[in-house]
Amino acid sequence: MCRFAPAVRARGPRGFTLVELLVVCVIIGIIAAGAVLSLSVLGSDRELDTERDRLVELINYARDQAALQTRELGLFCTQDGYRFLVFDPLTNLWEDYTGDDALRPRALPEGLKIALTIESHEVVLNTAAQEAKYKEANPQDYKPHIMIFSNGDLTSFALTLERGGTDHSATLVPDDQDRVKVREAAGGRS
Repeated sequence: MCRFAPAVRARGPRGFTLVELLVVCVIIGIIAAGAVLSLSVLGSDRELDTERDRLVELINYARDQAALQTRELGLFCTQDGYRFLVFDPLTNLWEDYTGDDALRPRALPEGLKIALTIESHEVVLNTAAQEAKYKEANPQDYKPHIMIFSNGDLTSFALTLERGGTDHSATLVPDDQDRVKVREAAGGRS
């Protein structure tokens, strides 16, 4: 018999290898990225919410300005933006409102668009570029979609901001005192 026979070691619990740890980290990263993306697709739309709130405030502000200045104002919408107009009684034409920077023309962020219903009739809106050409050729036909009268009254309307390719939207309507508010949609979304 050999006195120097190798001793058999009993193996204890083994730890994870570096490769196994890396695979687990990659899997966790993929799951986390999927969760973040699904929240941004299914969750709130910050750009839409910001534009909705801005438009509510601007229309209500324009309503107040029309009453204070005793001038007829209006909101002209395109698919991709909006502008406030003022009626000039000397020329008998509607012109872009330049008296207040808050009421300057605005373009919507990429992916948002406007749909408009006036007194229960859907309005076909063009893009801003199409409207600019039309206005140049027909200045006498350039009129606002939504009237903001000097007595504080508004045209009856429903203006919807929509995110293309999703069900995210917000609809603005005048309330019974002609203040613009967000109308809640089915399912609690506005």
